[in-house]
Amino acid sequence: MKKLFLLFLFWIFFPFDVVANEIFLSLKKNKVNVRYGPGFEYPIKYIYKKINLPIKQIDKKENFRRIIDHKNNSGWIHVSQLKKVNSIIPKTDKILFDKPTNFSKPLAKIEKGRVLLVKTCNEKWCKVITQNFKGWVKVENSWGLK
Repeated sequence: MKKLFLLFLFWIFFPFDVVANEIFLSLKKNKVNVRYGPGFEYPIKYIYKKINLPIKQIDKKENFRRIIDHKNNSGWIHVSQLKKVNSIIPKTDKILFDKPTNFSKPLAKIEKGRVLLVKTCNEKWCKVITQNFKGWVKVENSWGLK
């Protein structure tokens, strides 16, 4: 009983965080190979051709990161092809606003699936850039932020 109590206390103060490796990253290059396993000897599974695409790291082994994207595709990417997250993908159509409020001037309609470069965020809004537009979008229902 004492061992069980000590194990419980250990778990309370040092929880086993299963999602500790789960962080969002972005693709650094226009062409990134995704492999079946964590090494260059593994064959290429598919190739991303979208710079700044946000992906989620779900595991790591040496210099490779196991990732999953917004369409649930997964594989392994070398760490040199990744950078800190700087983009999001809306899961639903959104409106780009001039200021971080629904009452400001709407600037453009953002279709779901479009990669938006993030400049800054607060708890509900992110200032983003997409092609010819700069403005604010609500971050709810977006892939790429915790």
